Amino acid sequence: MLRSTFLRLLLSSIAVSPTALRAAACSSAPRKLILIAGKPSHPPMMHEFRAGTILLEKRLQQVPNLKVERHEMGWVRDEATFDDAAAVVIFSDGGGGHPAIQENRLQLFEKLIARGVGFGCMHFGVEVPKERGGAEFQRWIGGHYEHQWSCNPIWDARFESFPEHPISRGVKPFEIRDEWYFNMRFAEGFDTAQPTTVNNVQFTPVLAAVPSNATRNGPYVYPPGPYPHIQQNAGRRETLLWAVERPDGGKGFGFTGGHFHTNWQNEDFRRTILNALCWITGIDVPTHGVDSAAVSDAEIRENLDPKGKR
Repeated sequence: MLRSTFLRLLLSSIAVSPTALRAAACSSAPRKLILIAGKPSHPPMMHEFRAGTILLEKRLQQVPNLKVERHEMGWVRDEATFDDAAAVVIFSDGGGGHPAIQENRLQLFEKLIARGVGFGCMHFGVEVPKERGGAEFQRWIGGHYEHQWSCNPIWDARFESFPEHPISRGVKPFEIRDEWYFNMRFAEGFDTAQPTTVNNVQFTPVLAAVPSNATRNGPYVYPPGPYPHIQQNAGRRETLLWAVERPDGGKGFGFTGGHFHTNWQNEDFRRTILNALCWITGIDVPTHGVDSAAVSDAEIRENLDPKGKR
């Protein structure tokens, strides 16, 4: 009798509740990353959002516990797909045509963010109008490109050192030419020279480089500039990829590169973004970073948007 009573007490003490079982099942389920590629724009081999996301999706197939769902033409086919998303990343044109600010989508993203969904934007996708989306992007991803406050020259950025962060794992120093936007409109209090925490938001500048004085003096892609407030910061390291961890548990990142499609052939450029896509989705990034197959000249010419003669 005493023995059976002891066994019942022991079993009850280690019993797992249905809620705990559901939580365990959810934690083992694949994490879903939604990649949204923008509509065709720019000349061939530039802003190849569709081809770029196809390259990334292909290389993320090897990542355990990650499910990638890719969409084209600037939006998802059915917004119900957001219901089980762990993260959403947009690689598209921005400004007034940014996919995230059309119709009632700012409200939709507000609900996703409140649920802890990760949110990232790449290249032109980091730009939204100050008056529509600016405040939200500062809260969601830490900052945004602001017209005529930020600038968009084409220059060779040299990345020589990296902070301790999952996105930088396995990334070696590299130099690459891109339309690297800089002087973002970051949320107040963020120190772009080093990791900082403001209002329980952790901000980390992951990729940073020093533009030359000639780069600061312009011309920029549009408007050509130069802007005196850009010139007066000569010698300053500029943050080109940053990451935030929000108090709601979600994560965000902004990446200003990605203009030239051929840059995906650079292993360290590619690894940085593959790391970022895993990190924002809640996938553990390996200590050496995400390995991926090289991108051949033939593959870089696949899936390009119809933009006329190449």
